Amino acid sequence: MSNKLSQLKEFTTIVADTGDITAIKDFLPQDATTNPSLMLKAAQIPEYAPFLDQAVAWAKTQSNDKDQQILDAGDKLAVIVGTEILKYVPGRISTEVDARLSFDKEATLAKARKLIALYEEAGVSRDRVLIKAASTWEGIKAAEELEKEGINCNLTLLFSFAQAQACAEAGVYLISPFVGRILDWYKKSTGQEYTAETDPGVVSVTEIYNYYKQHGYNTVVMGASFRNIGEIEQLAGCDRLTISPNLLEELKKDEGKLERKLVPTTDVKPAPAPITEAAFRWAMNEDAMATEKLSEGIRNFAADQRKLEVTLASML
Repeated sequence: MSNKLSQLKEFTTIVADTGDITAIKDFLPQDATTNPSLMLKAAQIPEYAPFLDQAVAWAKTQSNDKDQQILDAGDKLAVIVGTEILKYVPGRISTEVDARLSFDKEATLAKARKLIALYEEAGVSRDRVLIKAASTWEGIKAAEELEKEGINCNLTLLFSFAQAQACAEAGVYLISPFVGRILDWYKKSTGQEYTAETDPGVVSVTEIYNYYKQHGYNTVVMGASFRNIGEIEQLAGCDRLTISPNLLEELKKDEGKLERKLVPTTDVKPAPAPITEAAFRWAMNEDAMATEKLSEGIRNFAADQRKLEVTLASML
Protein backbone atom coordinates (compact mmCIF):
# COMPACT_ATOMS: atom_id res chain seq x y z
CA MET A 1 0.00 0.00 0.00
CA SER A 2 1.22 3.52 -0.76
CA ASN A 3 1.93 5.93 2.08
CA LYS A 4 -0.71 8.34 3.36
CA LEU A 5 0.79 11.33 1.57
CA SER A 6 0.48 9.54 -1.78
CA GLN A 7 -3.08 8.48 -0.93
CA LEU A 8 -4.01 12.00 0.12
CA LYS A 9 -2.76 13.39 -3.19
CA GLU A 10 -5.35 11.21 -4.99
CA PHE A 11 -8.25 13.39 -3.82
CA THR A 12 -6.75 16.55 -2.29
CA THR A 13 -4.31 19.04 -3.79
CA ILE A 14 -1.29 19.34 -1.49
CA VAL A 15 0.29 22.72 -0.85
CA ALA A 16 3.61 23.13 0.96
CA ASP A 17 3.32 25.54 3.90
CA THR A 18 6.92 26.70 3.80
CA GLY A 19 9.35 29.08 2.18
CA ASP A 20 12.12 26.47 2.36
CA ILE A 21 12.93 25.48 -1.22
CA THR A 22 14.76 22.33 -0.10
CA ALA A 23 11.58 21.05 1.58
CA ILE A 24 9.55 21.87 -1.52
CA LYS A 25 11.95 19.87 -3.68
CA ASP A 26 11.57 16.92 -1.29
CA PHE A 27 7.76 16.76 -1.18
CA LEU A 28 6.82 17.92 -4.70
CA PRO A 29 3.57 19.75 -3.81
CA GLN A 30 1.24 21.25 -6.41
CA ASP A 31 1.41 24.74 -4.87
CA ALA A 32 3.28 26.56 -2.14
CA THR A 33 2.36 29.33 0.26
CA THR A 34 4.39 31.79 2.30
CA ASN A 35 3.62 34.38 4.95
CA PRO A 36 5.72 36.90 6.93
CA SER A 37 6.59 34.31 9.58
CA LEU A 38 7.78 31.82 6.97
CA MET A 39 9.67 34.57 5.12
CA LEU A 40 11.44 35.51 8.35
CA LYS A 41 12.52 31.88 8.84
CA ALA A 42 13.63 31.65 5.22
CA ALA A 43 15.75 34.78 5.61
CA GLN A 44 17.83 32.96 8.23
CA ILE A 45 18.76 30.16 5.79
CA PRO A 46 22.29 30.74 4.42
CA GLU A 47 21.25 29.76 0.88
CA TYR A 48 18.84 32.70 0.88
CA ALA A 49 21.54 35.33 1.48
CA PRO A 50 21.86 36.14 -2.26
CA PHE A 51 18.10 36.76 -2.40
CA LEU A 52 18.33 39.32 0.39
CA ASP A 53 21.28 40.99 -1.31
CA GLN A 54 19.38 41.15 -4.57
CA ALA A 55 16.27 42.61 -2.91
CA VAL A 56 18.24 45.28 -1.09
CA ALA A 57 20.23 46.24 -4.18
CA TRP A 58 17.01 46.62 -6.16
CA ALA A 59 15.35 48.68 -3.43
CA LYS A 60 18.24 51.15 -3.50
CA THR A 61 17.48 51.86 -7.17
CA GLN A 62 13.83 52.65 -6.43
CA SER A 63 14.07 55.39 -3.81
CA ASN A 64 16.46 57.52 -1.78
CA ASP A 65 14.20 57.30 1.27
CA LYS A 66 15.37 54.54 3.62
CA ASP A 67 11.90 53.76 4.98
CA GLN A 68 10.62 53.28 1.45
CA GLN A 69 13.68 51.21 0.59
CA ILE A 70 12.89 48.84 3.47
CA LEU A 71 9.32 48.36 2.24
CA ASP A 72 10.49 47.89 -1.35
CA ALA A 73 13.14 45.37 -0.29
CA GLY A 74 10.52 43.36 1.61
CA ASP A 75 8.21 43.26 -1.41
CA LYS A 76 11.03 42.35 -3.76
CA LEU A 77 12.31 39.61 -1.45
CA ALA A 78 8.85 38.03 -1.31
CA VAL A 79 8.70 38.01 -5.11
CA ILE A 80 12.25 36.70 -5.53
CA VAL A 81 11.56 33.82 -3.15
CA GLY A 82 8.17 33.19 -4.76
CA THR A 83 9.72 33.14 -8.22
CA GLU A 84 12.37 30.67 -7.06
CA ILE A 85 9.74 28.40 -5.47
CA LEU A 86 7.75 28.40 -8.73
CA LYS A 87 10.66 26.61 -10.40
CA TYR A 88 9.79 23.55 -8.31
CA VAL A 89 5.97 23.60 -8.13
CA PRO A 90 3.72 23.27 -11.18
CA GLY A 91 0.94 25.37 -9.69
CA ARG A 92 0.87 28.63 -7.76
CA ILE A 93 2.67 30.56 -5.06
CA SER A 94 0.74 32.50 -2.43
CA THR A 95 2.39 35.79 -1.47
CA GLU A 96 1.05 37.82 1.44
CA VAL A 97 0.15 41.48 1.62
CA ASP A 98 1.66 43.32 4.60
CA ALA A 99 -0.53 42.44 7.61
CA ARG A 100 -0.36 46.07 8.76
CA LEU A 101 -2.68 46.90 5.85
CA SER A 102 -5.38 44.47 6.99
CA PHE A 103 -7.92 47.22 7.76
CA ASP A 104 -7.13 49.43 4.77
CA LYS A 105 -8.85 48.32 1.57
CA GLU A 106 -7.16 50.84 -0.74
CA ALA A 107 -3.68 50.17 0.63
CA THR A 108 -4.27 46.42 0.28
CA LEU A 109 -5.28 46.94 -3.35
CA ALA A 110 -2.17 49.03 -4.04
CA LYS A 111 0.18 46.51 -2.42
CA ALA A 112 -1.43 43.58 -4.25
CA ARG A 113 -1.09 45.32 -7.60
CA LYS A 114 2.54 46.17 -6.81
CA LEU A 115 3.35 42.54 -5.99
CA ILE A 116 1.70 41.32 -9.19
CA ALA A 117 3.62 43.93 -11.20
CA LEU A 118 6.89 42.73 -9.65
CA TYR A 119 6.05 39.13 -10.51
CA GLU A 120 5.20 40.07 -14.08
CA GLU A 121 8.47 42.02 -14.38
CA ALA A 122 10.21 38.82 -13.26
CA GLY A 123 8.46 36.88 -16.02
CA VAL A 124 5.83 35.24 -13.81
CA SER A 125 2.26 35.57 -15.06
CA ARG A 126 -0.46 36.48 -12.59
CA ASP A 127 -2.19 33.14 -13.10
CA ARG A 128 0.63 31.53 -11.11
CA VAL A 129 0.26 33.83 -8.10
CA LEU A 130 -2.29 34.10 -5.31
CA ILE A 131 -2.33 37.31 -3.30
CA LYS A 132 -2.85 36.57 0.38
CA ALA A 133 -4.73 38.97 2.61
CA ALA A 134 -6.32 38.68 6.04
CA SER A 135 -10.04 37.85 6.09
CA THR A 136 -11.11 41.20 7.50
CA TRP A 137 -14.08 42.94 5.88
CA GLU A 138 -11.61 45.31 4.19
CA GLY A 139 -9.43 42.46 3.00
CA ILE A 140 -12.41 40.59 1.56
CA LYS A 141 -13.71 43.69 -0.24
CA ALA A 142 -10.22 44.36 -1.67
CA ALA A 143 -10.08 40.76 -2.89
CA GLU A 144 -13.46 41.18 -4.56
CA GLU A 145 -12.02 44.00 -6.69
CA LEU A 146 -8.77 42.17 -7.38
CA GLU A 147 -10.62 39.08 -8.59
CA LYS A 148 -12.42 41.25 -11.16
CA GLU A 149 -9.00 42.42 -12.38
CA GLY A 150 -7.83 38.85 -12.89
CA ILE A 151 -5.75 38.82 -9.71
CA ASN A 152 -6.68 35.71 -7.76
CA CYS A 153 -6.63 35.87 -3.97
CA ASN A 154 -6.06 33.62 -0.97
CA LEU A 155 -7.93 34.94 2.08
CA THR A 156 -6.06 33.86 5.17
CA LEU A 157 -6.50 34.03 8.95
CA LEU A 158 -10.01 32.68 8.49
CA PHE A 159 -11.66 31.37 11.65
CA SER A 160 -15.40 31.89 11.29
CA PHE A 161 -18.34 30.90 9.13
CA ALA A 162 -19.13 34.59 8.55
CA GLN A 163 -15.68 35.14 7.06
CA ALA A 164 -16.13 32.09 4.82
CA GLN A 165 -19.58 33.23 3.69
CA ALA A 166 -18.36 36.74 2.83
CA CYS A 167 -15.37 35.35 0.91
CA ALA A 168 -17.54 33.05 -1.20
CA GLU A 169 -19.98 35.86 -1.99
CA ALA A 170 -17.07 38.11 -2.98
CA GLY A 171 -15.90 35.53 -5.52
CA VAL A 172 -12.58 34.96 -3.75
CA TYR A 173 -10.50 32.27 -5.45
CA LEU A 174 -9.37 30.49 -2.26
CA ILE A 175 -9.73 30.62 1.52
CA SER A 176 -7.35 29.32 4.20
CA PRO A 177 -9.25 28.38 7.36
CA PHE A 178 -6.77 27.86 10.22
CA VAL A 179 -7.57 24.49 11.76
CA GLY A 180 -4.87 24.27 14.42
CA ARG A 181 -5.28 27.80 15.73
CA ILE A 182 -9.00 27.17 16.27
CA LEU A 183 -8.09 24.06 18.26
CA ASP A 184 -5.52 26.02 20.27
CA TRP A 185 -8.16 28.55 21.35
CA TYR A 186 -10.72 25.97 22.40
CA LYS A 187 -8.21 23.89 24.35
CA LYS A 188 -7.07 26.98 26.24
CA SER A 189 -10.62 28.28 26.72
CA THR A 190 -12.30 25.05 27.81
CA GLY A 191 -9.42 23.05 29.27
CA GLN A 192 -10.69 20.06 27.28
CA GLU A 193 -8.84 17.68 25.01
CA TYR A 194 -10.33 16.83 21.64
CA THR A 195 -10.17 13.85 19.32
CA ALA A 196 -9.49 14.29 15.62
CA GLU A 197 -13.23 13.86 15.00
CA THR A 198 -14.32 16.46 17.60
CA ASP A 199 -11.48 18.92 16.87
CA PRO A 200 -13.24 22.33 16.57
CA GLY A 201 -10.97 23.34 13.67
CA VAL A 202 -11.85 20.19 11.76
CA VAL A 203 -15.55 20.70 12.48
CA SER A 204 -15.36 24.31 11.24
CA VAL A 205 -13.64 23.46 7.94
CA THR A 206 -16.02 20.55 7.35
CA GLU A 207 -18.99 22.89 7.80
CA ILE A 208 -17.52 25.46 5.41
CA TYR A 209 -16.64 22.83 2.81
CA ASN A 210 -20.15 21.34 2.89
CA TYR A 211 -21.78 24.79 2.73
CA TYR A 212 -19.72 25.78 -0.32
CA LYS A 213 -20.55 22.57 -2.15
CA GLN A 214 -24.25 22.70 -1.19
CA HIS A 215 -24.60 26.18 -2.68
CA GLY A 216 -22.34 25.81 -5.69
CA TYR A 217 -19.67 28.32 -4.68
CA ASN A 218 -16.45 28.02 -6.68
CA THR A 219 -14.19 29.30 -3.90
CA VAL A 220 -11.53 26.72 -3.06
CA VAL A 221 -11.31 25.54 0.58
CA MET A 222 -7.71 25.03 1.69
CA GLY A 223 -7.34 23.85 5.27
CA ALA A 224 -4.25 25.30 6.97
CA SER A 225 -2.35 25.51 10.27
CA PHE A 226 -2.38 21.87 11.31
CA ARG A 227 -1.20 20.58 14.68
CA ASN A 228 -1.17 16.86 13.88
CA ILE A 229 -1.84 14.42 11.05
CA GLY A 230 -5.12 13.40 12.67
CA GLU A 231 -6.58 16.76 11.66
CA ILE A 232 -5.31 16.25 8.13
CA GLU A 233 -6.77 12.76 7.91
CA GLN A 234 -10.20 14.03 9.00
CA LEU A 235 -10.13 16.59 6.18
CA ALA A 236 -8.98 14.19 3.47
CA GLY A 237 -10.96 15.16 0.39
CA CYS A 238 -10.91 18.89 1.12
CA ASP A 239 -10.13 20.86 -2.06
CA ARG A 240 -6.61 21.65 -0.84
CA LEU A 241 -4.58 21.31 2.33
CA THR A 242 -1.47 23.38 3.05
CA ILE A 243 0.85 21.32 5.23
CA SER A 244 4.17 22.02 6.95
CA PRO A 245 7.24 19.92 6.03
CA ASN A 246 7.32 18.04 9.36
CA LEU A 247 3.71 16.85 8.93
CA LEU A 248 4.30 16.03 5.26
CA GLU A 249 7.17 13.83 6.44
CA GLU A 250 4.89 12.07 8.96
CA LEU A 251 2.32 11.36 6.24
CA LYS A 252 5.05 10.11 3.94
CA LYS A 253 6.31 7.62 6.53
CA ASP A 254 2.82 6.32 7.44
CA GLU A 255 1.87 3.25 5.40
CA GLY A 256 -1.64 2.94 6.84
CA LYS A 257 -4.85 3.27 4.83
CA LEU A 258 -6.29 6.77 4.41
CA GLU A 259 -10.05 7.13 4.05
CA ARG A 260 -11.61 10.05 2.19
CA LYS A 261 -13.77 12.06 4.62
CA LEU A 262 -15.06 15.05 2.61
CA VAL A 263 -17.07 14.40 -0.55
CA PRO A 264 -18.87 17.14 -2.52
CA THR A 265 -22.65 16.89 -2.76
CA THR A 266 -24.37 16.71 -6.13
CA ASP A 267 -27.53 18.34 -4.73
CA VAL A 268 -26.84 22.07 -5.18
CA LYS A 269 -29.25 24.55 -3.58
CA PRO A 270 -29.73 28.29 -4.24
CA ALA A 271 -27.36 30.54 -2.31
CA PRO A 272 -28.78 32.61 0.57
CA ALA A 273 -28.90 36.41 0.60
CA PRO A 274 -25.41 37.95 0.82
CA ILE A 275 -24.09 38.86 4.24
CA THR A 276 -24.03 42.61 4.93
CA GLU A 277 -21.12 44.46 6.51
CA ALA A 278 -23.16 45.02 9.66
CA ALA A 279 -24.11 41.34 9.88
CA PHE A 280 -20.48 40.32 9.25
CA ARG A 281 -19.15 42.58 11.98
CA TRP A 282 -21.84 41.45 14.43
CA ALA A 283 -21.13 37.78 13.72
CA MET A 284 -17.43 38.38 14.36
CA ASN A 285 -18.24 40.30 17.55
CA GLU A 286 -20.30 37.34 18.77
CA ASP A 287 -17.49 34.87 18.01
CA ALA A 288 -14.79 35.45 20.61
CA MET A 289 -12.52 32.78 19.14
CA ALA A 290 -12.59 34.23 15.61
CA THR A 291 -12.14 37.81 16.82
CA GLU A 292 -9.23 36.96 19.09
CA LYS A 293 -7.43 34.65 16.65
CA LEU A 294 -7.83 37.06 13.72
CA SER A 295 -6.41 39.94 15.75
CA GLU A 296 -3.61 37.79 17.16
CA GLY A 297 -2.71 36.47 13.71
CA ILE A 298 -2.52 39.95 12.23
CA ARG A 299 -0.37 41.16 15.14
CA ASN A 300 2.01 38.20 14.88
CA PHE A 301 2.42 38.50 11.11
CA ALA A 302 3.03 42.23 11.51
CA ALA A 303 5.62 41.58 14.22
CA ASP A 304 7.49 39.10 12.01
CA GLN A 305 7.32 41.54 9.11
CA ARG A 306 8.96 44.18 11.30
CA LYS A 307 11.67 41.70 12.35
CA LEU A 308 12.39 40.92 8.71
CA GLU A 309 12.56 44.65 7.99
CA VAL A 310 15.16 45.09 10.75
CA THR A 311 17.34 42.59 8.91
CA LEU A 312 16.80 44.36 5.61
CA ALA A 313 17.42 47.79 7.15
CA SER A 314 20.78 46.61 8.47
CA MET A 315 21.79 45.84 4.89
CA LEU A 316 20.82 49.23 3.43
